[in-house]
Amino acid sequence: MMPEIALNILDIAENSVRADASLIGITVSVQPEEDTLTVSIKDDGCGMTTEQAEKVQDPFFTTRTTRKVGLGVPFFKQAAESAGGSFQIGSEEGKGTEVTAVFRLSHIDRMPLGDISSVIHTLIVFNEQIDFRYTYRYGEKSFVLDTREMREILGTEISFREPEVSAFIREYLETNKEETDGGAEI
Repeated sequence: MMPEIALNILDIAENSVRADASLIGITVSVQPEEDTLTVSIKDDGCGMTTEQAEKVQDPFFTTRTTRKVGLGVPFFKQAAESAGGSFQIGSEEGKGTEVTAVFRLSHIDRMPLGDISSVIHTLIVFNEQIDFRYTYRYGEKSFVLDTREMREILGTEISFREPEVSAFIREYLETNKEETDGGAEI
Protein backbone atom coordinates (compact mmCIF):
# COMPACT_ATOMS: atom_id res chain seq x y z
CA MET A 1 0.00 0.00 0.00
CA MET A 2 1.12 3.56 -0.56
CA PRO A 3 2.47 5.04 2.68
CA GLU A 4 0.49 8.27 2.55
CA ILE A 5 -2.85 9.53 1.31
CA ALA A 6 -1.23 12.28 -0.81
CA LEU A 7 0.42 9.62 -3.01
CA ASN A 8 -2.95 7.92 -3.49
CA ILE A 9 -4.35 11.29 -4.58
CA LEU A 10 -1.50 11.66 -7.07
CA ASP A 11 -2.20 8.21 -8.50
CA ILE A 12 -5.96 8.80 -8.86
CA ALA A 13 -5.38 12.27 -10.38
CA GLU A 14 -3.00 10.70 -12.91
CA ASN A 15 -5.93 8.47 -13.95
CA SER A 16 -7.90 11.68 -14.57
CA VAL A 17 -5.02 13.03 -16.67
CA ARG A 18 -5.02 9.83 -18.76
CA ALA A 19 -8.81 10.14 -19.12
CA ASP A 20 -8.23 13.42 -21.03
CA ALA A 21 -9.80 15.59 -18.34
CA SER A 22 -9.64 19.35 -18.90
CA LEU A 23 -10.60 20.11 -15.28
CA ILE A 24 -9.70 18.10 -12.19
CA GLY A 25 -11.14 19.08 -8.83
CA ILE A 26 -9.37 17.81 -5.72
CA THR A 27 -10.83 18.42 -2.28
CA VAL A 28 -9.20 17.46 1.01
CA SER A 29 -11.44 18.09 4.00
CA VAL A 30 -10.22 17.47 7.55
CA GLN A 31 -13.02 17.67 10.09
CA PRO A 32 -11.65 16.92 13.59
CA GLU A 33 -15.09 17.46 15.19
CA GLU A 34 -16.54 14.71 12.97
CA ASP A 35 -13.35 12.57 13.14
CA THR A 36 -13.16 12.47 9.33
CA LEU A 37 -10.67 13.09 6.58
CA THR A 38 -12.48 13.16 3.23
CA VAL A 39 -10.75 13.19 -0.14
CA SER A 40 -12.61 13.78 -3.39
CA ILE A 41 -11.13 13.75 -6.88
CA LYS A 42 -13.54 14.73 -9.65
CA ASP A 43 -12.76 15.09 -13.35
CA ASP A 44 -14.50 15.86 -16.62
CA GLY A 45 -12.59 13.17 -18.50
CA CYS A 46 -13.90 10.37 -20.71
CA GLY A 47 -15.62 8.60 -17.82
CA MET A 48 -16.46 4.92 -17.56
CA THR A 49 -19.41 2.63 -17.87
CA THR A 50 -20.95 1.31 -14.66
CA GLU A 51 -19.27 -2.02 -15.36
CA GLN A 52 -15.85 -0.39 -15.80
CA ALA A 53 -16.33 1.64 -12.60
CA GLU A 54 -17.01 -1.64 -10.77
CA LYS A 55 -14.04 -3.40 -12.36
CA VAL A 56 -11.59 -0.56 -11.68
CA GLN A 57 -11.98 -1.30 -7.95
CA ASP A 58 -10.62 -4.81 -8.57
CA PRO A 59 -6.83 -4.96 -8.08
CA PHE A 60 -6.49 -7.34 -11.04
CA PHE A 61 -8.14 -5.06 -13.60
CA THR A 62 -6.60 -2.18 -15.53
CA THR A 63 -7.50 -0.26 -18.68
CA ARG A 64 -3.81 0.39 -19.28
CA THR A 65 -1.82 -1.83 -21.60
CA THR A 66 1.58 -1.00 -20.08
CA ARG A 67 0.85 -2.57 -16.69
CA LYS A 68 -1.07 -5.74 -16.04
CA VAL A 69 -2.51 -4.60 -12.70
CA GLY A 70 -4.12 -1.24 -11.83
CA LEU A 71 -3.63 -0.66 -8.13
CA GLY A 72 -4.45 3.02 -7.54
CA VAL A 73 -8.20 2.73 -6.99
CA PRO A 74 -8.13 -0.63 -5.13
CA PHE A 75 -5.37 0.62 -2.78
CA PHE A 76 -7.23 3.87 -2.11
CA LYS A 77 -10.42 1.93 -1.40
CA GLN A 78 -8.63 -0.50 0.91
CA ALA A 79 -6.84 2.34 2.72
CA ALA A 80 -10.14 4.14 3.43
CA GLU A 81 -12.07 1.03 4.45
CA SER A 82 -9.28 -0.32 6.67
CA ALA A 83 -9.26 3.04 8.50
CA GLY A 84 -12.94 2.78 9.43
CA GLY A 85 -14.05 4.83 6.45
CA SER A 86 -15.77 4.38 3.13
CA PHE A 87 -15.08 4.58 -0.58
CA GLN A 88 -17.25 5.57 -3.52
CA ILE A 89 -16.68 5.86 -7.25
CA GLY A 90 -19.18 7.33 -9.65
CA SER A 91 -18.65 7.72 -13.35
CA GLU A 92 -20.55 8.46 -16.50
CA GLU A 93 -19.20 7.83 -19.98
CA GLY A 94 -18.40 11.10 -21.71
CA LYS A 95 -18.96 13.13 -18.51
CA GLY A 96 -16.23 12.16 -16.06
CA THR A 97 -15.51 10.36 -12.83
CA GLU A 98 -15.61 11.17 -9.13
CA VAL A 99 -13.78 9.20 -6.46
CA THR A 100 -14.48 9.89 -2.78
CA ALA A 101 -12.66 8.30 0.14
CA VAL A 102 -13.54 8.97 3.77
CA PHE A 103 -11.08 8.04 6.51
CA ARG A 104 -11.73 8.01 10.24
CA LEU A 105 -9.20 10.63 11.36
CA SER A 106 -8.35 8.98 14.70
CA HIS A 107 -8.18 5.39 13.37
CA ILE A 108 -4.91 3.67 14.23
CA ASP A 109 -4.61 2.25 10.69
CA ARG A 110 -5.15 5.57 8.91
CA MET A 111 -2.05 6.48 6.97
CA PRO A 112 -0.87 10.09 7.24
CA LEU A 113 -2.03 12.65 4.70
CA GLY A 114 1.59 13.26 3.71
CA ASP A 115 2.95 16.13 1.65
CA ILE A 116 -0.25 17.15 -0.09
CA SER A 117 1.14 20.56 -1.10
CA SER A 118 3.96 18.91 -3.09
CA VAL A 119 1.53 16.52 -4.78
CA ILE A 120 -0.79 19.36 -5.88
CA HIS A 121 2.22 21.42 -7.00
CA THR A 122 3.53 18.48 -9.08
CA LEU A 123 0.14 17.88 -10.71
CA ILE A 124 -0.25 21.55 -11.68
CA VAL A 125 3.30 22.13 -12.93
CA PHE A 126 3.58 18.91 -14.95
CA ASN A 127 0.07 18.93 -16.45
CA GLU A 128 -0.21 22.50 -17.73
CA GLN A 129 -2.81 21.58 -20.34
CA ILE A 130 -5.25 20.73 -17.52
CA ASP A 131 -6.94 23.05 -15.06
CA PHE A 132 -6.99 22.11 -11.39
CA ARG A 133 -9.23 23.37 -8.62
CA TYR A 134 -7.77 22.37 -5.26
CA THR A 135 -9.73 22.94 -2.07
CA TYR A 136 -8.27 22.31 1.37
CA ARG A 137 -10.53 22.51 4.42
CA TYR A 138 -9.72 22.14 8.08
CA GLY A 139 -12.72 22.58 10.33
CA GLU A 140 -14.34 25.87 9.35
CA LYS A 141 -11.31 27.26 7.51
CA SER A 142 -10.47 26.62 3.87
CA PHE A 143 -8.59 27.88 0.84
CA VAL A 144 -8.82 27.24 -2.89
CA LEU A 145 -6.21 27.27 -5.63
CA ASP A 146 -7.80 27.40 -9.08
CA THR A 147 -5.44 27.38 -12.07
CA ARG A 148 -8.13 29.06 -14.21
CA GLU A 149 -7.86 32.13 -11.96
CA MET A 150 -4.05 31.95 -12.11
CA ARG A 151 -4.17 31.89 -15.92
CA GLU A 152 -6.38 35.00 -15.91
CA ILE A 153 -3.83 36.84 -13.76
CA LEU A 154 -0.67 35.55 -15.45
CA GLY A 155 -1.92 35.34 -19.02
CA THR A 156 -1.77 32.23 -21.17
CA GLU A 157 1.82 32.74 -22.34
CA ILE A 158 3.31 32.21 -18.88
CA SER A 159 4.21 28.62 -18.03
CA PHE A 160 3.60 27.14 -14.58
CA ARG A 161 7.04 25.56 -15.05
CA GLU A 162 8.76 28.97 -15.01
CA PRO A 163 10.89 28.86 -11.83
CA GLU A 164 9.27 31.97 -10.32
CA VAL A 165 5.73 30.74 -11.06
CA SER A 166 6.45 27.20 -9.84
CA ALA A 167 7.99 28.61 -6.64
CA PHE A 168 4.98 30.89 -6.14
CA ILE A 169 2.54 27.95 -6.51
CA ARG A 170 4.50 25.85 -3.99
CA GLU A 171 4.73 28.75 -1.52
CA TYR A 172 1.01 29.55 -1.93
CA LEU A 173 0.03 25.92 -1.23
CA GLU A 174 2.32 25.51 1.78
CA THR A 175 1.51 28.89 3.36
CA ASN A 176 -2.25 28.54 2.94
CA LYS A 177 -2.27 24.96 4.25
CA GLU A 178 -0.34 26.11 7.33
CA GLU A 179 -2.73 29.04 7.86
CA THR A 180 -5.75 26.78 7.38
CA ASP A 181 -4.79 23.88 9.65
CA GLY A 182 -2.39 25.67 12.01
CA GLY A 183 0.35 23.16 11.22
CA ALA A 184 -1.67 20.21 12.54
CA GLU A 185 -0.19 16.73 12.02
CA ILE A 186 -2.66 14.97 9.75
